[in-house]
Amino acid sequence: MDFSFSKSDLAFAREARAWLEANVPAAWRRDHAWTRAEDPLWLEIAREWQHRLFDGGWAAISWPREHGGRGATVVERWLFEEQLDRIGAPRPIASSGAVDLIGSAILYHGSEAQRARFLKPLLSGDDLWCQGFSEPGAGSDLGSLRTRGERHGDELIVNGQKVWTSHADIADWCFLLCRTEAEAPKHKGISLLLVDMRTPGISVRPLKQMTGDAEFCEVFFDNVRVPADVMVGAPGAGWQIAMGILAHERGPVWTFTFQRRIRRSFEQLVRVAKERGDGDDALRDPIVRQRLAQAHIEVEILRFVGYRSLTRLLRTGHPGVESSIEKILGSETDQRLQDTAMHVLGAYGTVYDTPRAAEAEDIARAYMYSRSETIMGGTSEIQRNLIAQRILGLPR
Repeated sequence: MDFSFSKSDLAFAREARAWLEANVPAAWRRDHAWTRAEDPLWLEIAREWQHRLFDGGWAAISWPREHGGRGATVVERWLFEEQLDRIGAPRPIASSGAVDLIGSAILYHGSEAQRARFLKPLLSGDDLWCQGFSEPGAGSDLGSLRTRGERHGDELIVNGQKVWTSHADIADWCFLLCRTEAEAPKHKGISLLLVDMRTPGISVRPLKQMTGDAEFCEVFFDNVRVPADVMVGAPGAGWQIAMGILAHERGPVWTFTFQRRIRRSFEQLVRVAKERGDGDDALRDPIVRQRLAQAHIEVEILRFVGYRSLTRLLRTGHPGVESSIEKILGSETDQRLQDTAMHVLGAYGTVYDTPRAAEAEDIARAYMYSRSETIMGGTSEIQRNLIAQRILGLPR
């Protein structure tokens, strides 16, 4: 593809940079900015940042203008993400988890009343969302979900359990997949509901991870009454809508946001390698140099795959099955990168009383978190099956 940008693209990037320079306080600019829920300022700053993006018209730049966007092209979206990274801006609290996923589902599949009710508070950060897809027995095999919504007049009575529901403990709403058409075939009986997390019968149990965070949660639904008018699309259409959501989660959205974090991790690794906690320069070690060179190559490959994804979006308007390649490449690249980081740190990866204590803690935490990346959003095994069947044309 053509790697150059048009004059209008570059003008857009300059406009975005100027706005970010004027609106991101210096105290908010740091690696992995304000993404850790245990930070007491995290939620306050994340909401304030989302409000600033919304007021400035930057909360969903690729959306139509009449719904709060800028009608930005895919290339402009990419350039905006790059500017966010260069200035060290916080990750918006309603970024990929809401705007690109449930926001887009409501925008394109929801009713006019649903768009009027939900889109503005979603973009402004007034309403926080969580994703109610996975269950204890239905993760990558999402079609096996057992949470049910039974119709009673103008309501649905929901019973079941969800798991790995990120930030369910602070969410105002949940976009929930449940089985509403009991007699329909496996993948045709699922509907998508927008559920108020304050509804009686919902209980949330945070799950503490080995990183020390409790980002993931279990959510239990016990005779939860949900108005039927918050069903997105037709009854039984949830599977098709969910596949569109997951294509965004595994593809361009993953590439836009995940690549920013991987690149920051690599830059941090190079800094640490130059001066470890004992003042030793790890770059004198040829094995370290080789591993850093390999990490740099893989991070660059991930960037080029992102460009390929942009090309497809520009040509077709939607992500394809190639998103499975991006999902595997992104998650496994980060795991190898964090392995290298721990190798470079050595014992300093477990000792936090050195001049590099803050970075050592960040790297150790990123290493532990990276173990989950080949599971969340669809396991690498499932993604390889999709690549084999839908791209290579191999039999089941």
